Amino acid sequence: MESSLLLIQLFLAHILTDFVLQPTSWIEHKRKYKASSYLLIIHALLAGGLSLIFLQNWELWYVAAFISITHYLIDLWKLLQEKDNLTYFLLDQLFHLVIIILAWLYIIQGFDSVIPTLQSLLNSTEFLGITAAYIIVIFPAGFLIGKATQRWQNEIAEEYQKNSLEAAGRYIGIFERILVLTFILTNNFAAIGLLIAAKSILRFSDKSET
Repeated sequence: MESSLLLIQLFLAHILTDFVLQPTSWIEHKRKYKASSYLLIIHALLAGGLSLIFLQNWELWYVAAFISITHYLIDLWKLLQEKDNLTYFLLDQLFHLVIIILAWLYIIQGFDSVIPTLQSLLNSTEFLGITAAYIIVIFPAGFLIGKATQRWQNEIAEEYQKNSLEAAGRYIGIFERILVLTFILTNNFAAIGLLIAAKSILRFSDKSET
């Protein structure tokens, strides 16, 4: 429980830093000035500072410093990319997550258990089954749906290009399938009905506006 709590504390500090305590003006300033942005430094220091506050152990200041430095470098890498799209956002968050896990493993001295844990996961029918299910609903299912609806896609291709965001439907479909699978695995079947109802309401409102 204590090790899980430490991981949650580090993760919560990151969520607050990146999504709650970072106003739009900070993001715009960082995009404009990049490495010269003083707000980028403040943002990185905030990541480490919040981590230290949540950990409630001042002797782990060097862990907070590690988080701040790596947070700065990861954000700077993202700012230096020509595009700011979903791919870079996901990579940015993945890198931050890796840093959080490394810091957590260091605190709990759990590096020796990494390989045995991975081996046990790779030998777990439940883990591999769930992983395979998510991969299937993200990739093959999307390909199958695309092939099955190719006829209608061709018919509305011109209108789609004019009135829709590029590939927005594909990403929305992926997120929807992930949510539905998650609801099924957690026995939250009522949530699937709510998701379908919400989609119907949104589509009805779009049609009424046009």
